[in-house]
Amino acid sequence: MTFRPRFLYVDDEPTLLSAFERVFRREGVEVVTTGDPRKALELLAEGGFHVVASDYQMPEMDGLAFLERATEIEPDLPKILITGHADFDTAVSAINRARVYRFITKPWKPRDELERINRDLEHRVHDRTKNVLDGLVLALDYRDTETQWHSRRVSEYAGHLAGTLGIEDDARADVEWGALLHDVGKIGIPDHILLKPGPLTEDEWVTMRKHPKLGYDLLKDIDFLREAALIVAHHHERFDGAGYPVGRVGEDIVIGARIFAVIDTFDAMTSDRPYRKALPYEAAFEEIQRVSGTQLDPHVVEAWCAVPQEEWRRIREEIGGADYHKRIVPPLTLAKAA
Repeated sequence: MTFRPRFLYVDDEPTLLSAFERVFRREGVEVVTTGDPRKALELLAEGGFHVVASDYQMPEMDGLAFLERATEIEPDLPKILITGHADFDTAVSAINRARVYRFITKPWKPRDELERINRDLEHRVHDRTKNVLDGLVLALDYRDTETQWHSRRVSEYAGHLAGTLGIEDDARADVEWGALLHDVGKIGIPDHILLKPGPLTEDEWVTMRKHPKLGYDLLKDIDFLREAALIVAHHHERFDGAGYPVGRVGEDIVIGARIFAVIDTFDAMTSDRPYRKALPYEAAFEEIQRVSGTQLDPHVVEAWCAVPQEEWRRIREEIGGADYHKRIVPPLTLAKAA
């Protein structure tokens, strides 16, 4: 989904309101303008804005007083004060009293400021989306109590293996996100199927095999998760074409999903299940090498085997430990509060 910010702009000069609205709307921003600060406060109370900006010099209520009142209504909303008087005391008051996050002096270039503001807002939306997804993953892992911490382990494993394969920066982050969210589509699978203790019937398998497509549909319109969504869509495909939901073969499966397949196989075998204890790492290595070229991409398997077993043990021990839990709890708390 493409983020489209919604601005509230307050200024007692009608010509400046018109110019602001014209320039920003041309750049794809939804703008609401008013020359009355009290009307602006009423609009703000209705909600739905991403940024509020105000001129400083206004006759009935100056911009600093307005933004201070705006802070009482929307404490966390980014606020901008625009003034032709760039004195230090005004700037300090704006920051301390009204929690202004940007202080702009006239003359200013709307397009330059818009680019900076959009960049900041997109970062905020990105972070909030990550927090919500983080909470969703934790909920899914706790819903299926057999696999708690599984999603986080495979994400860490997959990122490490992607680095071994020479995948860097954003592409590596895509692999980590795809692995973390691989089972997000299971949110649409009924509990009586997902949590069934015995074998699934054929009809139940038809429902279960829908979860990669369900997950893809959930994520595909989020800009920074488009590549990760493909990993989610392909994560049950097999290198030899015997997987689902499409039966993709070889490199027709995205590299992130081929990385995930190796990692997921490893984690499944080295984790306790109600019907068996975790297998030794040596047994997992033997089995992964055995299915190389059929179930798994042999090039990825080769890279995985090149990583010392101690490294995989280290990652596993970190996931779910006290320090790791402290790292993820704050974002989840923020997501809940939001």
